[in-house]
Amino acid sequence: MDTSATGGGHPAGTFAPGAAVALAAGDGALTGWSPGAQQLLGYSASEAVGRAATELLASPLPASAHGRLADHEGWTGGVVLRDRDGRPVRCRLAVRSLVDGDGRVDWLLQAAPLPHGESDDDQLLPLSFDQSPFALAIYDTEGRFLHVNEAMAEQLGASQQEVRGLRITEHLSDPLFEGPQRSVERVAATGEPEQLENYLRVPGEARAHAWITHFTPLKDPAGLVRGVQLAALDFSEQQASRERLALLNEASRRIGSSLDVVRTAQELADVAVPACADFVSVDLLDAVLEGDEPAPIPTGGPLVLRRVAVRSDRPGVVAAGQPATYPARSPNARCLAAGRAIAHRMTDPEIAQWLAEDPDRAAWVRRHHPHSLLTAPLRARGTNLGVVLFTRLDPNAAPYGPDDLRVAEELAARAAVCIDNARRYTREHTAALALQQSLLPRGTPEQTAVDVAGRYLPAGSQAGVGGDWFDVIPLSGARVALVVGDIVGHGIHASAAMGRLRTAVRTLADVDLAPDELLAHLDDLVIRLGTGQECADVPPGELGATCLYAVYDPVSRRCSLADAGHPWPALVTPDGTVDFIELPTGPPLGLGGLPFECVETELPEGSLLALYTDGLIEARGRDVDTGLSTLRTALATAAGPSLDTICDTVLAELLDARPTDDVALLIARTRALDIAHVARWDVPADPAVVAEIRAKATAQLHAWELDELAFVTELTVSELVTNAIRYAAPPIQLRLIKDRTLICEVSDASSTAPHLRRARIFDEGGRGLLLVAQLTERWGTRHSGTGKTIWAEQPLPRLPRL
Repeated sequence: MDTSATGGGHPAGTFAPGAAVALAAGDGALTGWSPGAQQLLGYSASEAVGRAATELLASPLPASAHGRLADHEGWTGGVVLRDRDGRPVRCRLAVRSLVDGDGRVDWLLQAAPLPHGESDDDQLLPLSFDQSPFALAIYDTEGRFLHVNEAMAEQLGASQQEVRGLRITEHLSDPLFEGPQRSVERVAATGEPEQLENYLRVPGEARAHAWITHFTPLKDPAGLVRGVQLAALDFSEQQASRERLALLNEASRRIGSSLDVVRTAQELADVAVPACADFVSVDLLDAVLEGDEPAPIPTGGPLVLRRVAVRSDRPGVVAAGQPATYPARSPNARCLAAGRAIAHRMTDPEIAQWLAEDPDRAAWVRRHHPHSLLTAPLRARGTNLGVVLFTRLDPNAAPYGPDDLRVAEELAARAAVCIDNARRYTREHTAALALQQSLLPRGTPEQTAVDVAGRYLPAGSQAGVGGDWFDVIPLSGARVALVVGDIVGHGIHASAAMGRLRTAVRTLADVDLAPDELLAHLDDLVIRLGTGQECADVPPGELGATCLYAVYDPVSRRCSLADAGHPWPALVTPDGTVDFIELPTGPPLGLGGLPFECVETELPEGSLLALYTDGLIEARGRDVDTGLSTLRTALATAAGPSLDTICDTVLAELLDARPTDDVALLIARTRALDIAHVARWDVPADPAVVAEIRAKATAQLHAWELDELAFVTELTVSELVTNAIRYAAPPIQLRLIKDRTLICEVSDASSTAPHLRRARIFDEGGRGLLLVAQLTERWGTRHSGTGKTIWAEQPLPRLPRL
């Protein structure tokens, strides 16, 4: 500054030569004036010094300027000054306060003229372009670089001068950049903005990043496109977060789709590749696969697990299904001991120490060159289940970091709960299946009324073992009871309830109740069980069942049936005709208040009677009518004397490999006892005929070559016939049946049942029924609608060995 011009002792050289600079006292009067100020406004130093600075303003200062100047703070902004001739001059004015040692405040003023038509704010535009943190570029209408800012130059790895006039693809040869080049050319041609998301590596970055790129047409006032602006935003962190959320959402959807331990582990591996690893293995404790509670993990020694799932295009050291042993220093053992996920680069000292003790895995690392790994414990409800290993092989992928640890722990935690659920299901399913198998018939009971074969298949779905069952119960008079039932629900409660009902049916059958009466008693029992009066482990109101009970008499070839909400049985006659026996379908067991009806039908000898549960005919995607039609066809085409083969054929035709519900199937082929095996006599109500009847019975035994049984038979006939004549009502009938045992039956019209009693020493009677009970194998009473029948059985004599 020219001090002679300023009139003050301020140092020169602080401003560029020719700068418009002035000094003002605290009251605003000018005290100094530079030649540059004279050139800008036309006032000489003598004319300006002493004048109030505010007189040079053509318009007042902004309110923000007054506030800062009142606080003795600097201010910079656009103003309009008035020159010596009264013309307005647009300037950029900077004001700074000068405080001397005595606290006196002076003001330093510097003004710079703005170009014609440009405001002070216009100078911010190039600054905003150059200093923007976003990578910006401007292209001409042919898609060639015109300008790039510093951020774009850094990403391109080249300056503006080096890329000016080049297309994107001329500077970057990767085919992935052809998309952005096409977008630039398309926006230049159409004038419509575009947005592009891509994942690629630019020269300024070590690895590929996720980018959002905006292409905006630059138009003149007439609307013509003069160029295209490209703005690229690196949103790798946001994209990684979005991918992590998507991965966790996908894991929630896919992991745990079944209650199978191995399948659940494989779902974890499938979800993780390639989203967060190139190689994933899942190793579990053997106890988990068996459904047992795992023991505590031993410390200080090698960790022995079992490989249950793996996902990669490269084979692992251990194949699925094989045991996997890890040294104590391995990441797998350490993460399980620590209870948290661990991430390592392959160059970490801990990895070198581990591989030194594990030559097989060291060889795998040398062969496939992974750069980082991550292990996470599988732990649920305080129980260690196993370990999942994530490994990255792609050199372009980032090593595992803190965010990956959190994702891996979340994945492992979700999968561990599903695996533990599958383990618990396996344990309950195994126990329920063992219980159910123990309650089902282990073999065919000895009887000659029917040939039978049965099958029970547990559900192969997540529903678990149900309460389906069947049974074959020999009855008095060479008859047999066939029963099939289905407990509502699945699991161990259903199996236990099935055992109770099966026992109840056997008990009621032993009383020789008619089918409808038996179901009525069973209905009462189910109601009591459902209210918790009989068993505390069944939730109230959750027990129900269906049942079909049939009694077949080989002497009359008649079958009596009653139904409690169960599918009708199928009948195949000897000529091959298949039909379903229509029954009055009663309510399911457990409802109460409604009666059951009994239907009696005659069956030709050699007929097939098929009893089954609804799991045989109902299936996903198939209605009941279709199932019944398929069953009819299967029974019609199943040929051969083997009932086991017929059962297998029917199951193969109607069921998938994994049925969605339990299935019980019982097939019986009827037999008949002809007149040669049965003898009947009507007995008059006269005690004098007892001897005659006894003689006829003895003669029949002789005809059957059963003379060895004559003594006991004569005593039994005498006692039972005498009691009927004395205490019962006519008509009275005696029947002898030669079956696998010799059966003696006396029927009468009385409903009074006999009972054993202890005779006193001097009593003349009361010992006959006791003798019958002692000399025969078993005896009993059954009631009918017209009276009762008292029966007794004797084993047939063994044939001599030849």
